[in-house]
Amino acid sequence: MKPEVTYCGLTFVPYITREQIEARIQAIAEEITADCRDKNPLLLCVLTGAFPFASDLFRAIDTDAEIAFIRLKSYSGTQTTGQVREVLGLNEDITGRTIIIVEDIIDTGHTMFNLVNTLREKRPADIKIATLLYKPQALALPVKPDYVGFEIPTKFIIGFGLDIDGKARNLNDIYVIKENQPTN
Repeated sequence: MKPEVTYCGLTFVPYITREQIEARIQAIAEEITADCRDKNPLLLCVLTGAFPFASDLFRAIDTDAEIAFIRLKSYSGTQTTGQVREVLGLNEDITGRTIIIVEDIIDTGHTMFNLVNTLREKRPADIKIATLLYKPQALALPVKPDYVGFEIPTKFIIGFGLDIDGKARNLNDIYVIKENQPTN
């Protein structure tokens, strides 16, 4: 068992191992390969958190695909702000393309709901969502991902791209906040 880690004065315990993550990424890649063969999908990686997931997923897909990046922000510390602001936009023409949004986590759904609506205005053929982590109990808006790595409870997590104030993204495993700690 991996040891606890501490960031920003909070303690986190191991939750999902790198091996479990790799197995789910492979399974998702196989689904995408089957669903998108001969469609040359464009994976749209939501930076910064989804980068590790998108990188591994992109390499595991066994059909022609492309990747692009967009940067959005909706968190401050351990809390969602409820507002999404685009930091770095999409430059590719996605008209008629199959788009797979690659996200690290879907929590309240605000980020994904806004992103999907923005992308629809650009007239893609199809928009699918791949998320490593999904918190269905936290959803405030109707967002249904097509590919899910893990459904998790509404606890704050870090690692494998997920951060706390920019820290802990480079952890190979996913950690959950230890019980009975204040988060703000």
